[in-house]
Amino acid sequence: MNDGKKDPSPRGNIPLPVFSFFKENLGILIGLLILCLVLVIYDASQGRTVFLSGNNIMNVLRQMATNLYIACGMTMIIILGGIDLSVGSIVALSGCVTGGLIAHHGYPLVAAVILGLLVGIAAGAFNGFVVSKTTIPPFIVTLSMMNIARGAGYVYTGGQPIRIMDDAFNFIGSGYVSIVPVPVIYLVIIVGISAFIMNRSKLGRHIYAVGGNPTAARFSGIKNGRVLFFAYLFSGTMSAIAGIVLASRMFSGQPTAGQGAEMDAIAAVVLGGTSMSGGVGKIGGTVIGALIIGVLNNGLNLLNINSFWQYIVKGVVILIAVYVDFIKKGRKRT
Repeated sequence: MNDGKKDPSPRGNIPLPVFSFFKENLGILIGLLILCLVLVIYDASQGRTVFLSGNNIMNVLRQMATNLYIACGMTMIIILGGIDLSVGSIVALSGCVTGGLIAHHGYPLVAAVILGLLVGIAAGAFNGFVVSKTTIPPFIVTLSMMNIARGAGYVYTGGQPIRIMDDAFNFIGSGYVSIVPVPVIYLVIIVGISAFIMNRSKLGRHIYAVGGNPTAARFSGIKNGRVLFFAYLFSGTMSAIAGIVLASRMFSGQPTAGQGAEMDAIAAVVLGGTSMSGGVGKIGGTVIGALIIGVLNNGLNLLNINSFWQYIVKGVVILIAVYVDFIKKGRKRT
């Protein structure tokens, strides 16, 4: 029943959170739509409908899932004005440790997965401790951990893949619940938890405060060190989950896994509108950014473009996204 009061927003019957989401991410949503439209037109020109097929859509979601796990943690870190270059190496080490414990040492699945997660948690805790307790730049700290974790993976495996012949483990990354890939279910849960932390919790407000102005946050009573420590701990945990899922999907622990994962995660985050200078960003934007990276990778494969070109394309995409952020900040200052 209309009580005579006018709706103060132009959203009509659209729920406010949904309306705000589309308003904030209109630019990148249009970019995603254009990218999909180009691929659909290319498919039509070839007399096929591969891109919009159910199998391909689920394949895109499954492939982007591991990137999005990492990108959720990376979003928090970049909002804080930091960076984490170690995520790809933690992916490899966690997957190798989990696979090795199952294949070589006969550990039960649950114990192996927990220990694999602890590897990522420990690496993230180390990054967070050093960043929060010293003045060493996060770039240097995580660059060091990148080399440590990658080297540890090679030492543990002797540089050779660890084949994992365990159906229960392989279900983690390759299984389905009805028609939905299991990694996509993890994706929904992780995005939900990350969005709750950033949008609905005191910790999320502190992350934005510290990223926007660390000095003001400190004077307002926020424990900046604890906030930084949590973000890097969360990033390490997400990387470990990605590593275990990826090892399951490949049926092996690969010491070379996760190479370039930090680049894909950063690309998803900056495409999603998170500012590299900190203080601004949303998990919802990161989800769209990860979708763009996933569709872009899938589209390049459908177009039969050499995989080496994907690195060039993603590098250009990151540069454009950072430049757009730079222009936005310049406009705000003027």
